[in-house]
Amino acid sequence: MLQNPNPLIGDEMTLHLYTRWWYTREIDEGYFEGDGTRKSYDEYMNAHGRLGAEMDLRSLICPNALVLKGYGFSECFDNIYPFIFFLGFGGNLVTLVMIAVNGILRRESRGSLKKHSPEKFIMLIVVAFEVCLSILNMVLISRKWRTGQSIMYHDLIFRCSRFSVWALMLLLSLCDCWFLLYCNRILCCWWIVRLLLQVPHLLITLSLSEALQCVEESSVLLLDLIFSISVNVIRIKCAAFIESNSRLEQDPLLSDDLDLEEGHPGDPGSVQHFWHSLTFNTVKSILAQGLTKQLDFEDLLPLPSDMDPASCHNTLLMSWQAQQINSCSNPSLLKAICASYGWPYFWLGLLKVFNDCIGFTGPLLLNKLIQFLQQGSRSLDGFGLAISLGLTALLRSFFDTQYTYNMSKLKLKLRSSIMTIIYHKCLHVSLAERSNFSEGEIHTYMSVDADRVVNLCNSFHDMWSLPLQIGVALYLLYMQVNFAFVSGVTITVLLIPVNKWISKFIAIATEKMMKLKDERIRRTAELLTYIRTLKMYGWELLFTDWVMEARSSEVTHLSTRKYLDAWCVFFWATTPTLFSLLTFGLFTLMGHQLDAATVFTCVALFNTLISPLNSFPWVINGLIDAVISTRRLSRFLACSEHTLKLGMLADHLPQSWSSVPSDLPLEDKAVVVHQACFSWSANCNGEQNFRLDDVSLSLPKGSFVVVVGEVGSGKSSLLNSILGEMQVIQGWVRRNGTVAYVPQVPWILSGTIRENILFGMEYSSRRYTDVIHACALDVDISRMVGGDMAYIGEKGTNLSGGQRARLALARAIYHDADIYLLDDALSAVDAQVARCILHNAILGPLMDQRARLLCTHNIEAISSADIVVVMDKGHATFVGSPANLAVSSYSAFSSPITWHPSPLVLSQGSSLDPSECEISLCEEKDCICVSEEAQKIVDVEQRKEGKVEPTVYKKYAAFSGWLIAVLVLVSALLMQASRNGNDLWLSYWVDMARGSSGTDYSLSFYLIILSIFCIINSILTLLRAFSFAFGGLRAAVQVHDMLLKKLVNAPVHFFDQTPHGRILNRLSSDLYTVDDSLPFILNILLANSVGILGIAIVLSYVQVLFLLLLLPFWYIYRKLQFYYRPTSRELRRLDSVSRSPIYVSFTETLDGSSTIRAFKLEDFFSLKFAKHVAMYQRTSYTELTASLWLSLRLQFLAAFIISFIGILAVVGSHSGFPISLGTPGLVGLALSYAAPIVSLLGSFLTSFTETEKEMVAVERLLEYMDASQENFQVSQSLHPDWPFQGKIEYQNVTLKYLPSLPAALQGVTFTIAGGTQVGVIGRTGAGKSSILNALFRLAPICTGRVLVDGINIEDVSVRDLRPRLAVVPQSPFLFQGSLRDNLDPYKTIDDIKVWETLEKCFVKEEVERAGGLDIHLRESGKSFSVGQQQLLCLARALLKSSKVLCLDECTANIDTQTASVLHNVISSECIGMTVITIAHRISTVLDMDYILVLEQGILVEQGNPKVLLQDERSKLSAFTRASSM
Repeated sequence: MLQNPNPLIGDEMTLHLYTRWWYTREIDEGYFEGDGTRKSYDEYMNAHGRLGAEMDLRSLICPNALVLKGYGFSECFDNIYPFIFFLGFGGNLVTLVMIAVNGILRRESRGSLKKHSPEKFIMLIVVAFEVCLSILNMVLISRKWRTGQSIMYHDLIFRCSRFSVWALMLLLSLCDCWFLLYCNRILCCWWIVRLLLQVPHLLITLSLSEALQCVEESSVLLLDLIFSISVNVIRIKCAAFIESNSRLEQDPLLSDDLDLEEGHPGDPGSVQHFWHSLTFNTVKSILAQGLTKQLDFEDLLPLPSDMDPASCHNTLLMSWQAQQINSCSNPSLLKAICASYGWPYFWLGLLKVFNDCIGFTGPLLLNKLIQFLQQGSRSLDGFGLAISLGLTALLRSFFDTQYTYNMSKLKLKLRSSIMTIIYHKCLHVSLAERSNFSEGEIHTYMSVDADRVVNLCNSFHDMWSLPLQIGVALYLLYMQVNFAFVSGVTITVLLIPVNKWISKFIAIATEKMMKLKDERIRRTAELLTYIRTLKMYGWELLFTDWVMEARSSEVTHLSTRKYLDAWCVFFWATTPTLFSLLTFGLFTLMGHQLDAATVFTCVALFNTLISPLNSFPWVINGLIDAVISTRRLSRFLACSEHTLKLGMLADHLPQSWSSVPSDLPLEDKAVVVHQACFSWSANCNGEQNFRLDDVSLSLPKGSFVVVVGEVGSGKSSLLNSILGEMQVIQGWVRRNGTVAYVPQVPWILSGTIRENILFGMEYSSRRYTDVIHACALDVDISRMVGGDMAYIGEKGTNLSGGQRARLALARAIYHDADIYLLDDALSAVDAQVARCILHNAILGPLMDQRARLLCTHNIEAISSADIVVVMDKGHATFVGSPANLAVSSYSAFSSPITWHPSPLVLSQGSSLDPSECEISLCEEKDCICVSEEAQKIVDVEQRKEGKVEPTVYKKYAAFSGWLIAVLVLVSALLMQASRNGNDLWLSYWVDMARGSSGTDYSLSFYLIILSIFCIINSILTLLRAFSFAFGGLRAAVQVHDMLLKKLVNAPVHFFDQTPHGRILNRLSSDLYTVDDSLPFILNILLANSVGILGIAIVLSYVQVLFLLLLLPFWYIYRKLQFYYRPTSRELRRLDSVSRSPIYVSFTETLDGSSTIRAFKLEDFFSLKFAKHVAMYQRTSYTELTASLWLSLRLQFLAAFIISFIGILAVVGSHSGFPISLGTPGLVGLALSYAAPIVSLLGSFLTSFTETEKEMVAVERLLEYMDASQENFQVSQSLHPDWPFQGKIEYQNVTLKYLPSLPAALQGVTFTIAGGTQVGVIGRTGAGKSSILNALFRLAPICTGRVLVDGINIEDVSVRDLRPRLAVVPQSPFLFQGSLRDNLDPYKTIDDIKVWETLEKCFVKEEVERAGGLDIHLRESGKSFSVGQQQLLCLARALLKSSKVLCLDECTANIDTQTASVLHNVISSECIGMTVITIAHRISTVLDMDYILVLEQGILVEQGNPKVLLQDERSKLSAFTRASSM
């Protein structure tokens, strides 16, 4: 080798000598122009002025390398080359050694793939190709040696070692020793390391070798990459299969004797199946069905086993529990996710690296092709380059779709894991611990935060992938324009701090927006939950204003985020245009001449930059959102869980509990509480924190224990402490046996009556019938359409309060538990039914010898008890027998009522005859109507058919504003026109520079025109970004406001038929789509649409023959759309429908979590929820597969277009072709525009179908905007002081809640004089509450009319009618907010009057103790007991000072003494008012002016109670005798 004689020779001399050598070599090889003349050295330099750029890699390695003729290199190259080749040789040598060592250590192991497995087929093909290429390489080296060319010894050794590796691999494959290749973790990872070691050798080969050797080396590296990824994927699949087999306790697969044939039991082993999976043909049958019918859930693709929600849940739960153990103080959900799905995610990252790298081969091939066209050569190389462009696009389409498919599968598994783990947490966290989170927050965790965490998968890979793509693109730009690209880099660098600053403010706005979203959803859920009560109060507009206020604050931060996003879009969208201007401007100012190859390679690279540059701000935003959501979820998941287990012993108790004394006999005790202190919050010193102090109880097995006490004394808290729902401050509690629990507010599931009673247990006909009879449900069920299969709406909305209570009791009795905790189970039923339930159920044979703990005010129950517990202000002041209760300090039952065990009281072993209760319509138990088909009251969620109607798009455009919509469209079109004009001007500049026209302009002229295009494009981009943000925000605000208005104005029966979870799904997930997802995807669709339009116009102008392809291309494109879109729409609708059961189930579980925990049914409900999630997963998985089926075929089509245009250009470059296909500048422009069509076409249809899918959310929201509305028309105006007297007349009133249901009232006629106090009695379900529903117009009156002071209420607007009537509802209603707002939300009453009213209602002391009128009530009024809540509701009604007061069982949950005093207060305070009292306690209505007795909706008796009692045959007398205590 010769050395540089003058070490001081600089880079310019080196470059000159190398260029002169290269010119000489090409002259020797016959380099000619198209006309056959040789080029001079100067012409050669002009044509190949970029040679310096091609030397950059060699200059970096050896700055002073001098290349001389004779194929020799300088000393620097002599030193570097052996090292680079040694890396590859060393990698091959280590591979051989590792295979040999692995074979020796596992020489007894044998395994084979399936006989026809796709893995075996693919791997054999890859290995065989590798061997063939190695042999070809050896042949080329031998040919050089024979021709006398010099051969480097290290190159020869490297190639021989590579041949040895692949020959050994082929031998092992043919010998079925696949286990040695696939099942060693270290060897599989080494294949990737070996691949990296060969990269330097490839770079040197590409820089110095001839074309054939470059292609050969590139192919070898590509096959190496395919083999490395494949072998690791197969190893992971085998490992997962072994793990699943061991988990299922099947035959163990030893690691030393793995049979890979068993490794894919679910996968057909045919090559055809592998091809179908690769091309997503598995979804074709569903696409075909979507054309002919409406798809249903049965038509969906089956879910892969690794995507089963139960499996996904266990995977993440184990990692989360490990995280809690390792980081007790601050566990991280993000780390748990990494531990669960980190490795699959890592391998997908490697696939993404390869996919991104393939994306840059397009611009490089484009550069070579344009150079070829400029030379005008007639060789076949041009056709090879044109076809290679298409094949590269084809190859990338496979990798791209496979990456998307596997990444989406991972996201679906992660989504399933997060949703189930949130549900699991809600099932296991106690009420005390859950009080730290509002229901709105928890709903947001499931509906919003879960999706944001899932999006972390894309955002995290994009965080490194996008900068990598940008970096590679910039490097390739440097190779084209030298240091002129620095101007573009400067823009990028300057935008980094700007982008960071914007991202910081976006993060702040997002966090605030999420908190306000939680508050809005909480208020919305409160509005929906209590809509019936709010309509009775006339407060629905007030609550709507509060929701709108929260929404307004949320939109403020949403708008901040959207406008910051608009700035991001502006900065990054204008970057490519600025890049073009500054790069080419600087390049020409540096003295270089522009040519077509340089310009349009750079334009292609600019287009490559557009996607990562535009995506980067969204990626950052998504990453910020995901991190915030993981922190929120980590905080929720980290809270302590319900820890009280069945029969828990002292050594298993938490450390905060004291030890159980060893000498204390516990075997014969059902419940033992020892010196315990309980709190509803971990912060036991909080102002509103109710406590149970120093409670000690010992309840024997089989005993009947009654807990009594005044309102707010702690009766319900005592039961919850036994259940483990309260925080234990000191002491301990133990339960021996299973538990059944009936809460004070019955929890009813959406479903049939039978499902509510069985509650996950097997159906036993005999016990089922006995339970229904004991709970006095037989008559009610016999009257229902469908019998016990009648469908019950959400929260039992179509049942009366007494029916709900008895249904909850029947559920508890059917479960045959050892301990029954019954919280005020008798208060919601009338005296007759209460007496029957007490003796037939609680004291009957079904619960005999069971421990029963009953909170009640029922005197007969107290007299029948074995033990009475008296609670007073959180203390158990008395524990003893009922006989000792009269002389105790508790005076509620010693005065004013004198009571003794009634002669009617029966022993616990007997039951009461139904005839004595007068409730049974027939004596036989078989009167129960049992049906096999559920009669549904709740409507099945509807979904539209066919395509999304154009009216949906029009309405959305109207919501955003037609002017804004037109402005956005026009600005987008003009923006694209300016961008295309910029590129056309560049092509014109290139052609002028080549001298193809006589016109000669100065450099400044070209740059000024280019600058004008750049400025216009920037202004239009800014206009489009901000107008789009404004339009999207306006639409979001309009949609929410109109939907809320329509919902609030809907009649009550709409909410009875529609589960609240379904409505909340619209106002959370669907509205979030309108807020965020829909504008985002619409923006992408708009950009893609105008982009494709611009490309089509430019290609048609530049390449006239492209018009020949346009028609068949459009035909195929439309066919694909026609085939795909119907199925896509149906799948999105199925997706939306399958999401609703998840939220309905989740909402119900939140309400009844304590009941579920008491019955130990967490697993049952988890399985039920997992089925809902599995259906959601199936729809999403099918939707994913269908979209990738389309994407792959579109990319095939685009690859064909690229090859077609390239071949046209090559054909047109031949001088003999009759039609001129444009100048080199226009041809280069056409080729550069054809390259991005690969992604643009797929992106267009994807964004189009995604937009159509997202518009389904608008369609669903519009569906509820069409809900029926209440009648607000006023035909008669009212005086401000109306009603004047309070006279009420019912004239032949018939009322039905639904046309399909029996009449709740049948021809009811009565008149109530003004100022009269009227009592309404009747057994449960007789129609008592329906009297009030008719008065408040909550249900439609079929016939007859109701008059108030002579005015027909049908002629009065409900908004004017309801606020003039005062009511205390059956279920107490207190909302989250100050107590002052709860009592007087309009702030029209002074505090003095409020305090006086509270004192009259006997809650002043409790309010003062809690902190006064300004205390903040927790959700659902949980700061007070249920009885205290009813007293506060009564105070609210008295403050209203209406002439008509309606009391719907308002004293049901308060003790007898307080009820008696309150009755006196109502009698004295309501003089001159018309009072309608619905009561179960007959004693509270006997001294009223008038009595109405209802039976099955018919008014069977009315009159003065004193007169009616004189007739022993009257209904009132029968009720009074039955209720004698």
